[in-house]
Amino acid sequence: MNRVRDYGFAPGILKPGPRNDITDVSGVLVGHRTVVDAKAGHRTGVTAIRPHGGNMFLERVPAGLCIGNGHGKLAGATQLEELGELETPILLVNTLATGRAIEALIDWTLAQPGCEGVTSVNAVVGETNDSPLNNIRERGIRTSDVLQALDDAVADPVQQGSVGAGAGTMAFGLKGGIGSSSRLVPAACGGWCTAALVQANFDGILQIDGRNVGKELAHLWRPDHPAYGSGPGSIMIVVATDAPVSDRNLRRMAFRAMAGIARTGANFSNGSGDYALAFATHPEVRRHHAGKTSLTELRREVNNEAMSALFLATIEAVEEAVYNALFAAESVVEGAPERSAKSLLDRAAGRFSTGGDA
Repeated sequence: MNRVRDYGFAPGILKPGPRNDITDVSGVLVGHRTVVDAKAGHRTGVTAIRPHGGNMFLERVPAGLCIGNGHGKLAGATQLEELGELETPILLVNTLATGRAIEALIDWTLAQPGCEGVTSVNAVVGETNDSPLNNIRERGIRTSDVLQALDDAVADPVQQGSVGAGAGTMAFGLKGGIGSSSRLVPAACGGWCTAALVQANFDGILQIDGRNVGKELAHLWRPDHPAYGSGPGSIMIVVATDAPVSDRNLRRMAFRAMAGIARTGANFSNGSGDYALAFATHPEVRRHHAGKTSLTELRREVNNEAMSALFLATIEAVEEAVYNALFAAESVVEGAPERSAKSLLDRAAGRFSTGGDA
């Protein structure tokens, strides 16, 4: 699996974690279910992110949300914003699989030990439209695929590229996919880990680590190119941190995630659903729900003055996660090898490099 650092790029100034993906945040689990059927035209899938391996309905995590452009369907968003917490894992799917994913996530949650008396579940499901490469109307994702992604979620290095919910996505006119990256803030700033996972399916004029790749290669910057204007496209961004951050400051971190995709050349087009959801896994900020009301909960949390390092970590992790989605993805368009980012740079090696001036 190639990633952007394999091409000599090292975005940002903060160090990545040991895996350089979202599982560097302690407790986070990721599972994929990829659905590919050439005969039926299915090229899609499910990606599940579990903030911890326990019962999330009974041990919730604080969360915050930012909507850069709201042309999308993020199930569970209003309760998440109102209460500032997640009570289920996060699922990423394609647009027309949202309803099926909600049902499956509810089934999965109700089946967890301790949830026998639960009568309401706020399932959080995000989506992007993978119809250019997937026969989306045929609804290729089944309930069993969703349940499998949830059950397969592990703390292993995250598979990236054309897997799970990224199997059929595109970004910048290239093959998109699932990407992830992490950052460690210095010990003087808390030593926390912040990481991102993206489902990249959006448009713009590609920039990599400050280099205007799309323009330099005359590939994606023409006004008549679908990636230039208001073509279909979206991105789901999931940010995780092991710092004890409140839901209010997690909203601020989610807002900074938009700066991360702006660095990649995103144009936030009319038809794009650009969503960022951030959560914290630290045990001291988790919220326990045991069927009875607790009138007070005392928590230790990061002060406002200490948030700047986490903001920078968010921006850098999101930026590199997008690049990794592109570089890990394999072209799925027969006869068009330039449709993957790494093939594009390989073919243009004489015109573009990581060093020197444009």
